Amino acid sequence: MDGNEVRAFRMSLNTLGDGFVEAINDDTLRAIAKSQPEQSRGRIEGEVVLVPVLEAGGALRVGRFGWKNQHASLVSFSADAYLNEMGITTPLLPTENTTNGASIAAYDSVADPEDDGADVEAFARYIRATKAPSRNEALAATAEAQAGSQIFDQIGCAICHVRAITTAAAGTVINGGQLTVSPALGDKIIHPFSDFLLHNVGTGDGIVQNGGRSTRNKLRTPPLWGLRTRNQFMHDGQSVSFNGAILRHGGEAQIVINSYRRLRDTEKSQLLTFLKSL
Repeated sequence: MDGNEVRAFRMSLNTLGDGFVEAINDDTLRAIAKSQPEQSRGRIEGEVVLVPVLEAGGALRVGRFGWKNQHASLVSFSADAYLNEMGITTPLLPTENTTNGASIAAYDSVADPEDDGADVEAFARYIRATKAPSRNEALAATAEAQAGSQIFDQIGCAICHVRAITTAAAGTVINGGQLTVSPALGDKIIHPFSDFLLHNVGTGDGIVQNGGRSTRNKLRTPPLWGLRTRNQFMHDGQSVSFNGAILRHGGEAQIVINSYRRLRDTEKSQLLTFLKSL
């Protein structure tokens, strides 16, 4: 639409371990959001957004997948990826995308593959079967990394990059009644280093997806598990070092970044070593 053009880079999200994320109770995420103002002198409070579970007829659940928490279930997340990343419609999202107001089908004489929903379900099951990224245990055990771990907590990084979350009990029914948490995913303590909530940290792209205008410059806290395997950071991949990514934080995170700037060089080195162990 004229006057509302928004262009933004988006990094693809790691889906390893997302079965555990799907199995987190809504109330657990709400409790994390509620606890953050007290931990940050009122500066930080993650936003909880309710989003429709497509396979449950639009029943609402707390969003947790996508840079804007567009989805709450892995089936919904997968159907979105099929349509918007591969151009494959499904019963959950049966309408072709448009370009300049016209259906993409109008420009494509080759029949697109259609999915009857089985592939999306299978893809969601596959994601649920993946393990969460492991740590570099040898580096994590060093004195340097352990000191950095303490600094991570002391300056407030862990307010949003939450260290440990417990998933819902096995047998809990979630996703609008469409999924029962399995023993493999239920009652598990995970270490994602994320709160899976939306925050304004000064790098927002102005795009509104699910959640309304209050979310336009907010992004989901990216999990830090598997961080050591990446060489581009933040939602747009425009940061190429841990230090650069940290210093790009502002907004709600400014109080934390101010504390980071005050660290001695040796303390910054310890913190970065800890991050390299994740």
